Amino acid sequence: MANGQLLTTAADEHPDAPTVPADDVVLELDNVGKQYGTEEVIPDLSLSVRDGEILTLLGPSGCGKTTTLRLIAGLEKPNAGRIRLRDRDVAGDCRFVPPEERGVGVVFQEFALFPHLTARENVAFGLQEWSEAERDARVDELLELVGLEAQGDAYPDELSGGQQQRIALARSLAPEPEMLLLDEPFSNLDVDLRVEMREEVRRIIKEAGVTAISVTHDQEEALSISDRVAVMNDGAIEQIDTPQQVFQQPESRFVAGFLGHASFLSGEVHGDSVDTALGRVLRDDVNGLAHQYDGSTLDLLVRPDDVTAFPAEDAEANGRVVYRRYLGPTVLYRVELDSGETIECMHNHSDQIDLDERVAVRVTADHELAWFPAGQRDGTTPVASD
Repeated sequence: MANGQLLTTAADEHPDAPTVPADDVVLELDNVGKQYGTEEVIPDLSLSVRDGEILTLLGPSGCGKTTTLRLIAGLEKPNAGRIRLRDRDVAGDCRFVPPEERGVGVVFQEFALFPHLTARENVAFGLQEWSEAERDARVDELLELVGLEAQGDAYPDELSGGQQQRIALARSLAPEPEMLLLDEPFSNLDVDLRVEMREEVRRIIKEAGVTAISVTHDQEEALSISDRVAVMNDGAIEQIDTPQQVFQQPESRFVAGFLGHASFLSGEVHGDSVDTALGRVLRDDVNGLAHQYDGSTLDLLVRPDDVTAFPAEDAEANGRVVYRRYLGPTVLYRVELDSGETIECMHNHSDQIDLDERVAVRVTADHELAWFPAGQRDGTTPVASD
C-alpha cells in the first residue's frame, strides 16, 4: 500500500457502518469513459461500491464527480467501459438500461419536489403501481423514518429547507431502490442546518439499509457522512478509503491539499529519526518509513493541528508569525520559519500571538505523519512503503 498501512475501518469511523466482505459489491464501474464532443471528462474510471455503505465522490468543480453520478443513474451514456448494478449490466457493450428501469433513486440538490402535491403525495409519487393499502403503509413508514408524520398534508412551500430535503429523501427511498444517489444534497441549506442534516440524512440512510453514493465538493461534509471517500481530480480517482485514512494518510499532494490546510516540512532521514527545521521527528512517528530511505530527503505533511507555536526569545525561536486569521473557536497562524519554509498552526481562540512575533514551533502530532518525496510539488505518486 502506498505511503503506509490502513489505520482504521469504516466501522471505526462510524459505529453503525456496515461490516461487509470486500467482495460484496453492489455497483461496479469498469474502465468507464465519458466525452462531450472532443472534451474528455472521464478518461478511464473504475470503481466498486459495497453493499450498505455510504460512498462520497469528493472533488473540485469540473473533476467529473457529477458526471460519474449521472452515468450511474442512467442520465448519461458512457463512451467506453461497463457499468454493472448488482448482477446485471446497465451500460456498456451496446447495452443501456434507462434510468427508470435501474432501480436507482436520486436526490437532487434542488430537492425537485412537486409544488402542487402535499408531502405525502410527493413521497407516494413513484408508487403508482402499488395497491392503495401498500402505498399508504409505505408512505406512513417513510414519514415516520424521516420524522415528518405531522407534516404529511403540508405543501413544499409550507416546509422548511430541512423538511423539504427529508421529504425528497423519503420520495427517493419509497420504491425501495437498489441504490440511492445524492447530488450535492446539502448545498441549498444554511450552514447550521447543513451540519444538522448531515447527521440526520446518514441516520435515515442507515436505518433504511440502502447503499448510497453522494457527490460534494465540501470536505467536511464528505468526511462526516461517509464510510468511504473517493477523492477525484481531472476525471480520475486519486484515492479511495475511509475518511480518517484519506485525511491523515493521503496518497498524493493533491489529496493532502484538497482535504484541508497542508504544509510540507522538509527533512532528512538519519537512522531512527528525520531531521527538520522544527527538530527531530522519530522514524516511528512517520508512516511507513522503511530503513532503505536512510540518508534521503523527504517532505512531511503537517496540518495546522499537528504543530504548535509558542512566543519565544530569539535564542529559542525558529520562525515569525506572518499571518493570523480569527475563526471563532480557533485561530489560524501562518509562520515563516528561519529555514524559509512556511507552516500553518491552529490554536485555541484564547491563545494570543501577535503578527511579526517571534515564535518557537514544535511538532506535537499524536498520530503518524504522512510523507512524500522531497520537491515533488505536483506529485500524485507517493513513496511506497515496504
